[in-house]
Amino acid sequence: MWSMLSIEEYYNGFESLWRRYVKWFYPGMRVKRWILLMILGGILTVGGGAVFVGPEPVIALGRAITNWLRAIGQSNKISLIQELAAVVAVLGIVLICIGFRQVIRSLIKDILPADPKDLAEIIFRKRGLSRDPAVVVIGGGTGLSTMLRRLKLKTGRITAIVTVADDGGSSGRIRSELGIPPPGDIRNTLVALANTEPLMEQLFQYRFDWGKGLEGHSFGNLFIAAMTDITGDFEAAIRTSSQVLAVRGQVLPSTLSSVTLRAEYEDGSTTSGESLIPQRGKKIRRVFLEPENCKPLEEAIAAIDSADAIVLGPGSLYTSVLPNLLVRDIREAVRRSTAPKIYICNVMTQPGETEDYKASDHVRALLNHVGPGLIDYVIINTAAVPDDLLERYRREGAEPVEPDVEAVAALGVTPITAEVISMTNLVRHNPEKLADAIWRIISERTSAGTLGKLVKHL
Repeated sequence: MWSMLSIEEYYNGFESLWRRYVKWFYPGMRVKRWILLMILGGILTVGGGAVFVGPEPVIALGRAITNWLRAIGQSNKISLIQELAAVVAVLGIVLICIGFRQVIRSLIKDILPADPKDLAEIIFRKRGLSRDPAVVVIGGGTGLSTMLRRLKLKTGRITAIVTVADDGGSSGRIRSELGIPPPGDIRNTLVALANTEPLMEQLFQYRFDWGKGLEGHSFGNLFIAAMTDITGDFEAAIRTSSQVLAVRGQVLPSTLSSVTLRAEYEDGSTTSGESLIPQRGKKIRRVFLEPENCKPLEEAIAAIDSADAIVLGPGSLYTSVLPNLLVRDIREAVRRSTAPKIYICNVMTQPGETEDYKASDHVRALLNHVGPGLIDYVIINTAAVPDDLLERYRREGAEPVEPDVEAVAALGVTPITAEVISMTNLVRHNPEKLADAIWRIISERTSAGTLGKLVKHL
């Protein structure tokens, strides 16, 4: 016999179940009409089918098949009532199909960002993502977001781990005034991975050049700041922004701690602040974070541990790439990973950071800060810079990074040389060529790994 407690539990369970499913009939759900259409179709199908095959449940199936064969070969032996019943049953099936289709379309219209008419393509693409290589990209700045626009076409399983050490411009103002991590690099990365309308991208990148207090701010920065206040959490704000932009992959800050990037120069002096480090015009000995024991996101560590490839950069060596690796748990996760680890060397030196640096100097600086095991490959540009652009950069104190591949190889890193710059009014990485170079490394390592496992198994 049931106790009073068990009866109450069953009642509460039934009430909860009832409340859950009765919501489907709330006003505005736009599914009631289609559910009723399916019910009507079911009634017509059952009713018409019962008349067509007769009431006997045991021989119903056989009679239906017999009558179907008669309808094909001897339709004159089928009574008018049976013919009408067959039409009603078919009509019922059609109504069920229509109702079911419309219910699904009504539901996915509010769930998926794309056109429900492309449902088959969406499902095919989503299923295919599970087979894509998982790529973790670590860095910040314009170079990172530019590359991601092309890399996302290679794989949908991208995790971008982005620096939050920025203290200049709109991001710096938001950081100092609102006490949240700087959103600028996060915003650029979200937009780069977005699968949304161009107008939405323009909106997020829109920068106010008017208005007291607004001038200089990016709308996307303000949006992320507002979402942080609404959700009460910077990480939740990024997730919500990712949903709004239909981001392909995920974007994570390297840490949620309020960190300051500091530099120590060769003469022993120091500077605080990412935006101020290049302005001193001195040779950098090392950079470090304050506080040094800042914690990373667990999702970032999990992404690195499960990555099929890890890409460092492109971006400023000391102010975009290294700040992420200065988070202890992140650099240790990268070092212990067995996935191919690829560093994208800058194509030009940067005044205040890497004057006179060759490719090997970039690699050596990374290894000196992080330790061995950080890099397997480094992609180095070998394309010549046009003379007109070269002269312009030289006036600013920048030179092409020399591809000293032998010195790179001596550091235990495999140099990959390629012509990966774009011939525009600026000397930057060509995102398509760079993504292709990265993908060749990933494909070769993946194929070699699969072959090795097969041979071992045999």
